[in-house]
Formats: sequence, C-alpha cells, structure tokens
Amino acid sequence: MSARDQVLGAIRRSLKRGALSGEARAAVEAHLREHPVNIVPARTAGTHEDRVRLLEQWAAFNHATTARVVAADVPGAVSDYLASNNLPARVVMAPDPALDHYDWNSRPMLERRRGLPEDADRVTVTGALAGVAETGTLVFASGPEHPTSLNLLPETHVVVLREADVVGPLEEVFTRLRARYGEGVMPRTVNTVTGPSRTGDVEQQLELGAHGPRRLHILIVRD
Repeated sequence: MSARDQVLGAIRRSLKRGALSGEARAAVEAHLREHPVNIVPARTAGTHEDRVRLLEQWAAFNHATTARVVAADVPGAVSDYLASNNLPARVVMAPDPALDHYDWNSRPMLERRRGLPEDADRVTVTGALAGVAETGTLVFASGPEHPTSLNLLPETHVVVLREADVVGPLEEVFTRLRARYGEGVMPRTVNTVTGPSRTGDVEQQLELGAHGPRRLHILIVRD
C-alpha cells in the first residue's frame, strides 16, 4: 500500500467510511484525470489585453505597483524604480536563465548578484510562473532557478512578468504547472503572492512588510 493510500484510508476511517470499491475508485480516478474547472468569474473573460489591464487593476488594489515595458527597457526600469524609491542600486537576482534575455550590462551602475538572498540584501529581482488577472496574484514555482527565499526575505521585490504569462483565472495556473512539470508532478513549493506582505492585526491598522516584502513592483514585459 502506498503512502497516499494509507493517508486516504486513514481519512476514510475517521469519517467512518469503508474502503473505496473498485467502481467508486475508478470514478474518482476518472474525475481527477479530467481536471474539471469550477465556477470562473466572468471578469476574467475578454481579450488578453483585458486580462493584463485587470491584473494591473487588482495589483494596485492590493498595494502593488506595475509598469509596462519592452524587453530592452527592463534593466532601466529596475534602476529607475530603485532610484525613485531611494533604494540602493544593488539587487540579488534569481539564477533564472529567463532573466538573461535582458541586457543588464546596459546599466553598469546596477550591481547584481545571483543566488540566495542575505540579511543585508534589500532588493530582489525575479521572474514569475504566471500573473493571475482574476486577483492580481503572482505565482512562483520553487527550484534551483528560483529559490523561495527570494520572494520573502528582501524588503523590496521586483518581478519581471512577461505579458504572455498573464492568465485569467487561477485554474489556468495549474494547467501551466502540469504542462511544465508533468501530470501528477509539482515543484516543492508553489507560492501565490497578492501584493506586498501586510497585516491589520494591531488595532486594524494596515502595516506593510509584516511577514515579507513591503514593496512589490511588477514589470509587465510586452511580447
């Protein structure tokens, strides 16, 4: 018996249910293979441009900032954002080959280091698996090219998101995960991030940066 069957069996016993019959098990397996989609909000319909605008709208609602750029302007947009927020021109960058498509050498004053963030790092630059227009959420899949700590430790997170990676509802993210990693396979961690970290626990006063970055800036790169 697999570990999965042991866990599911324990759940069924706690619910005072017997073992799945052959017919019931086949029905469950068929349901899982079909990946049915539940109710999808109507606001995610429309053209791809509509979805990009919706992402921008919900990102702003959740205290993130966005800018649309062409690929050639990505390094300059990062430098300008740092300067406008009085941040050092120094970043720790995800070791993601997709970020190599941008001419970072065009901004020689921008110091870059690839790898894991350290306590002294104030700004991180990463890509993203997807941006979800439905909620303004960014999705990050962990791996050697994207350590999860890059999403959490530095106080400012700059995300380079391709327009092509903007999807409508969250369900489309799981379609992308299956396409990238294979059926039934997932990365160790999938983080969904909606705006900068914040809390209202103390007297219902909103505080940014409670458990992660206090700034989230999304560069949406035109295809």
